[in-house]
Amino acid sequence: MVGLGNTKQKIQTMIDQAEKAYTKMNEVRDDVDELRNRVEHTSDQVDAVSHELAEQRAVIEALAEKEGIDVDQAIADAVIDDAESSGEGGQSGAEGSADAATDETATSND
Repeated sequence: MVGLGNTKQKIQTMIDQAEKAYTKMNEVRDDVDELRNRVEHTSDQVDAVSHELAEQRAVIEALAEKEGIDVDQAIADAVIDDAESSGEGGQSGAEGSADAATDETATSND
């Protein structure tokens, strides 16, 4: 009868481990579902921000065109100024942008 007692204890241990694994699996499933919902929500937010940014860009480009500003050139100048200030370490990004805006204003007023 000693063999049956050990077998019963081993079976009970296996049942306990299976219940713990099942509980953990359900927790992981819940975590994955929550993560999926967060990713979908974040994706929706990114889509909305992207759409809003496109609208703002269209308005800014229309205003720039009305003022005779070449948007592509202004962007290229800003990128160059940023690259130069990053490479030189002399100007901060804000100073470089302010210089680019001043240069663009002077150019558009000519």
